[in-house]
Amino acid sequence: MSARSRVPVGTRLHRFLFEAERQYPQATGELSALLSQLGLAGKRIARLLSGAGLADQLGPSGAVNPQGEEQQKIDALANEIFLEAFSYGQMVPTVVTEEMELPARLPENETAGKYILFVDPLDGSSNLDVDGAVGSVFSIRRMMGKGPVLSQVDLLARVSQEQVVAGYFVYGPSTMLVYTAGPRAGVHGFTLDPGIGEFLLSHPDIRIPRRGRTWSANDGNLATWDEGPRRYVEALRRVDPARGRPYSLRYSGALVSDVHRILLKGGVFLYPSGTEMPGGKLRLLYEAAPLAAVVESAGGAATDGRRRILDVFPDANHQRTAFFAGSRDDVEELEAFLSGHAE
Repeated sequence: MSARSRVPVGTRLHRFLFEAERQYPQATGELSALLSQLGLAGKRIARLLSGAGLADQLGPSGAVNPQGEEQQKIDALANEIFLEAFSYGQMVPTVVTEEMELPARLPENETAGKYILFVDPLDGSSNLDVDGAVGSVFSIRRMMGKGPVLSQVDLLARVSQEQVVAGYFVYGPSTMLVYTAGPRAGVHGFTLDPGIGEFLLSHPDIRIPRRGRTWSANDGNLATWDEGPRRYVEALRRVDPARGRPYSLRYSGALVSDVHRILLKGGVFLYPSGTEMPGGKLRLLYEAAPLAAVVESAGGAATDGRRRILDVFPDANHQRTAFFAGSRDDVEELEAFLSGHAE
């Protein structure tokens, strides 16, 4: 749904979704139900984070996630919140999450469910030790056929390439939900009012600027990057008033927070492949693809350096990728460096 002129700022998420359904006579209400459950999970995580430091919920859990990374206590708790949010409703029989090697089954939904949820339950959780912003990333895709998904091979054979809805939560000074239901529907942002426990429309029809003035990347890894992105960053750092340079570096260490800034202010986010991560680091299905859907629906661009992220279909549920996203003009210029055609 486009809220350009119909729904005022301050509208509750539930009402916004109701107005969206009215534009489509064939709507079944399933999308609204899915987003309502996502909203519930976001509220619960926001509340959890507000008291995590007082409840001994920060720091490592002692476990390691499927990516070989040390799992934080709060990661496991956020993972359970998303699983519980979709454990009823008969819509989502399978959840693919960063914290679990195999798809999680929700048996009570397997007879009727037709969607798969992909989620990074808590991105940037190491930031919590210093009270930094973190986020969650989600993508919902249709599932072909009914019944349980029992393996990775079965998952990839039955999941559609198209994302029904994709988006993220940012947990910072305020909690925000940003989502898209496709380019025609646009990108909309909602801010949680903790006083009434509701997400309220605060950023209708977000459009990313054609060009920005910032870049975001972990440039501590710059020496390991391929030549193309290294040369691009060197160009961004040069004094060139005609091109609005130098660009400013803005990097928080939380993917969601950094992409959110660029979505609103413009610029470019980079997470290249390199000698230490030849295939890239970010996970395609539940990090890069949903963020790419949001950025493109807002008028930006997202690529792995060779292809649109949204044109890439994985061979594994935890497949990694390089990721470049942001303002369209900035990404097009970056692609010239990646292809070796920039001077």
